[in-house]
Amino acid sequence: MASVSTSYERLFSPIDVGPMRVPNRICETTNTIGAAQMPGFVDDAFIAHHSAKARGGTGWIGGETFLLNSPMPAEAADEFMPGSGSFRVPIYAMPGFVDNLRKFCDVVHAAGSVVVCQLTYLNFTLAASSLPLVEAYDWIPHELDEGEIAQIIGTYPKAAAEFMKAGVDGIEIHCAHETLPQTFLSPATNQRTDGWGGGTAARTKFLSEVLVAVKQTIGDGMALGIRVNGQESREGGYDLLEFREMMDHVAGSKTLDFVNVDVGHSWGSPSYVQPSYYGHAIYREVGKALKADLEGIAILFSGRVNDPGIAEQLLAEGCADLVGMTRAGIADPEFANKAREGRVSEIRRCIGCNRCIGQTIRNDAPDMFKKPTCSVNPEVGNELHFAMTYKPAEERRRLVVVGGGPAGLETARVAAKRGHDVVLFEKASQLGGQLALAARAPGRDAFDDFTLFQQAELDRYAVDVRLGVEPGLDEILAQAPDAIACATGSRPRWPDTPGVEGANVVQGWDVLAGNAELGDRVAVVSQEDHFETPNVADYIAETGRNVEIFHKWTQIGAQIDRYTIGPVMTQLAEKDVRIHTGLRLAGLNGGKMEFVSSFGGRTHAFDGFDTVVLVYGSVPDASLYYALRENQHAAGTSAQLFLVGSAWVPRPLAEATLHGAKVGMEI
Repeated sequence: MASVSTSYERLFSPIDVGPMRVPNRICETTNTIGAAQMPGFVDDAFIAHHSAKARGGTGWIGGETFLLNSPMPAEAADEFMPGSGSFRVPIYAMPGFVDNLRKFCDVVHAAGSVVVCQLTYLNFTLAASSLPLVEAYDWIPHELDEGEIAQIIGTYPKAAAEFMKAGVDGIEIHCAHETLPQTFLSPATNQRTDGWGGGTAARTKFLSEVLVAVKQTIGDGMALGIRVNGQESREGGYDLLEFREMMDHVAGSKTLDFVNVDVGHSWGSPSYVQPSYYGHAIYREVGKALKADLEGIAILFSGRVNDPGIAEQLLAEGCADLVGMTRAGIADPEFANKAREGRVSEIRRCIGCNRCIGQTIRNDAPDMFKKPTCSVNPEVGNELHFAMTYKPAEERRRLVVVGGGPAGLETARVAAKRGHDVVLFEKASQLGGQLALAARAPGRDAFDDFTLFQQAELDRYAVDVRLGVEPGLDEILAQAPDAIACATGSRPRWPDTPGVEGANVVQGWDVLAGNAELGDRVAVVSQEDHFETPNVADYIAETGRNVEIFHKWTQIGAQIDRYTIGPVMTQLAEKDVRIHTGLRLAGLNGGKMEFVSSFGGRTHAFDGFDTVVLVYGSVPDASLYYALRENQHAAGTSAQLFLVGSAWVPRPLAEATLHGAKVGMEI
């Protein structure tokens, strides 16, 4: 085994958590990425995804949450909702579950890591009180009676016994993120007047009884802990002081080996899955408070930690005993080994975009079409496919990649790693493509980490990068390529609306690039539903200008996940950006903008704006590809020709990198 880098001596020291010996302080906290091909089960895809992190050096593998069975009235239908469900038969009781979980544990143990499984009631049908649980949804739950409470408490030890049979090292009771136990802990959702509600002690009664019941079943055979929200970020919720009081009551049950703490809101701001808009480990003081309060109980802090240096700092400052680095391990399952061996420049860093966790909560696609996704790591969700198809090149070939955006970079990286001779042309003076523009928006500078990783990889695999060059057909063919990848990206869409060619009309891309002159009062006119609209508006508003958004639909950012929309909208609100919805631009006449309602056709007029910024999405720029295809035969070359990324069809970053990786493996 390679020696440990002296920069991370605390991070790579072992720790005893109850009866469980954890080889280092890096944790994959439980996350609902949906790695299994059959949701909720432990299958080969699940094992491949999560065990890769164990082999990559992560000491604590949390896998994914396991939902328990709910008491249901006669003839009521089982319910499945975004990220949750209420049903009569728990997953662990399904045939073969324990055997498959044992297989997973064996693989993780063989890599030297431990398995901690989370037991959860993540639903919106049962709660302490019949009050809205999640502000993103208006579902009202059933208020549990005494009999139902007793039944639910009894499900936890039954489940723990089965998990112990499988060889699991630790059990975590999920008490955060709008789970059923949190509805008892929170004064915002627990308004009971019986013994299960009231002050801090009464509100912890449910959790304490669960822990005692589980402890009586597992004894010292497994570690036992909880995941909990350190302070609620909602009206009427508990603050840090009240949280500390509750944890003192829970610790009095003498059952806890660890507390896994994070901070946030399921929908608002701050989000408990904190995106790039937040600083690293911004709520570390919550971990430090628990460290001071709970002697002899290991504290696991989670909250946007994607760098081993930050993790080492948290340990040194007494903010934690263990550090949750879940998204860091999704972006690069090998990051722990790379840090331990001093290969930090090789780490593919999480950029905090939340694509991985955010899309699992969306309810706009059948489960059969959903799979784990990472914007910067195309292997995520495709582990089995990559394991079968990735192999070194049998014959070294020459590849020309045109375009240094995400798709072109990943095409070049994978092909060069396989052993091919690669030259990459990029017309700009820097790599990154649209990602370089996105990184200029407030809170998005972490996007540069992707480009920095790719630059280092291209250097490592000796890719010939030629910046500031937009090659023509002759220059490309002069490279005598065996394959050509056209990753020329897309260009901003210009509408045919009357008046948009006026001098005061600019594109959002040009704004982010610093190539547009703006007046004091700016209208951002949008027909785009992702991040571009709020990012452009935020970028302009940060300069002190007056900004108003005019959007085609009922809201901006309809495609932004629930964990990120809160901070996005908070930033706009703090800068007094006004938002008009349901309006389509019909024409520009000097300083006057004419809109037609998206609903009903009424017309509206606005004037007094100095600059109009268009954010209409983009269209593919595939002209080079078609020119090569038409002239290839005449030029006497039989090179493979690929159309890659946004040059094929504009899509988010994850789709571009996956497309590029597959092309890189095809050559």
